[in-house]
Formats: sequence, C-alpha cells, structure tokens
Amino acid sequence: MNKFEKFNNEIKTYFRSEVVTNLSPSTSHRSRCEFSYYDNHYAMHGPNKKLLLKSFPSAASCIKKVMPRLIKEINNSSELNERLFQINFRSNKDNKVMVTLIYHKKINESLIALINNLSKKYDLLLIARSKNFVYSTNQMYLDNLIDGYINYQTDNCFYQPNKFLLEMMIEKVSEMVINPKDLLEIYCGVGTFTLSLSKIFSKVFATENNRSAIKCLKKAMNENQIHNIMHARLSAEEVCDAFHGKKFFRLNEIDINSLDISHVLVDPPRSGLTYEVIDLIKNFKNIIYISCNPETYLRDIKKLKNHKLKNVEIFDQFPNTEHLEIVSLLEAS
Repeated sequence: MNKFEKFNNEIKTYFRSEVVTNLSPSTSHRSRCEFSYYDNHYAMHGPNKKLLLKSFPSAASCIKKVMPRLIKEINNSSELNERLFQINFRSNKDNKVMVTLIYHKKINESLIALINNLSKKYDLLLIARSKNFVYSTNQMYLDNLIDGYINYQTDNCFYQPNKFLLEMMIEKVSEMVINPKDLLEIYCGVGTFTLSLSKIFSKVFATENNRSAIKCLKKAMNENQIHNIMHARLSAEEVCDAFHGKKFFRLNEIDINSLDISHVLVDPPRSGLTYEVIDLIKNFKNIIYISCNPETYLRDIKKLKNHKLKNVEIFDQFPNTEHLEIVSLLEAS
C-alpha cells in the first residue's frame, strides 16, 4: 500500500469523497536543501549511516548546477573547508541561489575574502555563519514572486520547499474561503499564505514565533503596500493565552477582541497542534488546517469533534518519500 492509498483509507472515517492528489515532478522540485559537510562530500543522514553526495536529484536545477562546482572549490581550499560542518541552499523562481556555509570556527577576514570571490564567480548570495556571527556577501533576504506578491525568506526561517506545488497550495487555500470576514493565522511563517489571503479578508491577524520570519513578513507587507495585516511575534501557546486575556507587549496594542474572525488557518510543524491550540480554534466556525504529517493531522481532527471535514487535498511535496502535505477545511457542524 503506497502513502496515498494509506491516507485515503485512514481519512474515510472523516471524509467520504475522493481525495484529490496533486503530484510533483520527481526531480528538481526542492528549492530548499540542507546538507552536512563530511569527508569532502555533501552528506545526509540515512537510517543507519551518512549518505555522501556530490549532487542531489531532488534539488532545483539551479541548485544542482552549482553544487558540484561549489564542493570542488571548498575541497580545494583548506581555509574554506576547515571546520565547515553544514552547507544549505535556497533558490527562487528567478534561479537565484542563496548558499549558507556554517562553521565551527571564527570567521576571519581571509575567509570572508574567499567567500566574496565565490559569490562573484558563481553569482551566489553567499552567507557565512559561526557562533554569534553572520556575514552576507549581498543581503540577508532572498526574494520570490508568488501569486503576484513579493515575499522574502532568510537562510534560517521556514519556507515551503516544493517550487512546483507552492502556488497551487495557495490557490487551493483561497478557494476554500467562503463568506470571509477576518482571519486568524497561527504559524504564519514568512507570510506565504498571509499575503495572498489579505486580498480576501477584511483583516488578517498573523502570528509566528520566529524572529526572522516576522521580519520577512514585515518587509513583504511594506514592499507590497499591504495595510490590513496585523502581526505579532507570538508562539501558538502565547496566542491562546492572549485570547484568554493575557497581555503581551509584542501584541503592539492590537485589540484581538475587535476582530470578527470567520476563519482560522493553522500550519503547524510535524508535531501537530497542541491541546491549547485545539481548545482555541474549536471556537471558530471555519478551520483551514495545513499539515505535513498525516499521523498528527488525523490525531488532531479527531479531537475537533464539533467540526466536519468539508474539503481535503493531498500535495505530494516530497515525491519518492513517505511524506505528504495536506490542505483541508473543517467547518463547525
């Protein structure tokens, strides 16, 4: 039984219609890749050993193009490879590549000069990190045009990785919205969904605990001249506390009680929703739940006893793996 059949069988208890599956090309789909550096190779951690790589078929074409060239440069320079332990890649629709080299040593002027040369030679946005230090050859942000909006990411915040399915997911979420008023979004990240949904809802209250992600959202709001998004750097549990009356300076005087929330959107990590978040969102009529883990997703919707699953689609963001992305709408019965 493959992962699609497995999920379809498990979801039947809650959703009797056929689940639409959106497939991805099996290669060149990942615009975000992270590797260890080990024994002159890119390395990934398999079940029992490290997997040593020169290239990575799943990586976006522009990343695959630079990977062998970069590893050759690193291996040929003792200063570049000394105490280097991680190499991360990100790319955008314009095939601009951001590379982060992470070191267990102090980054000195000599190393910075080598990094600047690499950046110019291969046209890379190159970042070097070590403990309490970061250096960028250009800027800290990688921009991307998604659904007509410029959004931003840094090298240390979450960003949806599948370049082929991201806009399809945004379109699906937008289609699920009927009779919108105000939106509460928990785990908003850099605002990948927030920006597009701002044109549908009267007001959006977007929350996220990651500092870099909130900075990206603010930058995107300014660049796109969006004025109906309110945001706060709050964890999901702090959002729950705020709705129960706790005061937070980080709310920036936002009056959450003035919101007329018709929909709540949650896009949690693989661990799923906490009890506190479920206890909060069950009070709203419409819940858009995006999940990267079918196991915790099924656990959570079982707890939302007063809501019915009205729509669900699968997005195969990680082909050739057991992972699935789920986009769904639950409505209070």
